[in-house]
Amino acid sequence: MKIIIAGGTGFLGESLEKYFKEKGAQVSVLTRKPKRSNEMYWDARSLGEWKNSIEGADVLINLTGKSVDCRYNEKNKEEIYRSRIDSTKVLQQAVDQCTIKPRIWLNASSATIYIHSETQLNTEENGIIGDDFSMNICKSWEKEFFKMNDEGTRRVALRTSIVLGNNGGAFPKLRTITKFGLGGKQGRGQQKVSWIHIDDFCEAVEWIINHENISGLVNVTAPNPVSNEDLMTKMRKHLKIPFGLNAPVWQLEIASLFLNTETELLLKSRNVYPEKLIKAGFQFSYPELDKALQHLLKN
Repeated sequence: MKIIIAGGTGFLGESLEKYFKEKGAQVSVLTRKPKRSNEMYWDARSLGEWKNSIEGADVLINLTGKSVDCRYNEKNKEEIYRSRIDSTKVLQQAVDQCTIKPRIWLNASSATIYIHSETQLNTEENGIIGDDFSMNICKSWEKEFFKMNDEGTRRVALRTSIVLGNNGGAFPKLRTITKFGLGGKQGRGQQKVSWIHIDDFCEAVEWIINHENISGLVNVTAPNPVSNEDLMTKMRKHLKIPFGLNAPVWQLEIASLFLNTETELLLKSRNVYPEKLIKAGFQFSYPELDKALQHLLKN
């Protein structure tokens, strides 16, 4: 299988590359800073030599986008928006020029597209989508992605939640603050955290590729979201840390200024359910948070 991963040098891209290479796939990565033989330069805005790699590919995966872990000033907002829209546009241009188009194109999206909800469980079908900066970014991103409908190319937008793994993302930070005694609840602690173990993320992507009846919007999250308070309690339990200081909202607002981030990343309630994956028969290896944490902290 020939797989192209655009923006594939981050935590998720590296995990997918390793996963599929172990399965015998040929994986090429599009990146601004190519260092290895299977990496090709692209600026995520304009066509270049990389476009030839799209020809005859089985799978195209686009994970490109400036990290949202920053302050939402006008400059960063524009970069967050443009990096997602421009990369999707230019990949479409490359696909348009293919004689043999990719069989499937998976484009990153985010479970952040759904409203803050502590009680409403958001599925692909009944999820409530709101109107703020983060949600509008996701809406524009998906609109750009689904604008074209290429004959023979199945399209899937991956509405991914927080991916838990030891090599990147949120988990190493959570582990560190818990070890330092700061692993109490953030804010009221009632906000829901939708999460997925990195192994399940990779297996879900493979499952989607192999099941041609799956297309459109897919929630890539574990089936059991937890509250922020439960998450931090379980982190302390598995790390055997007896206490964790709570962080009220006002403290988080101050800390976010120093850490150059936004409190939304901690305080927004993401209450998301992977209905399409469940109905399609996908089996999660880590459906419960306890099992996921036990595995991650053991390794």
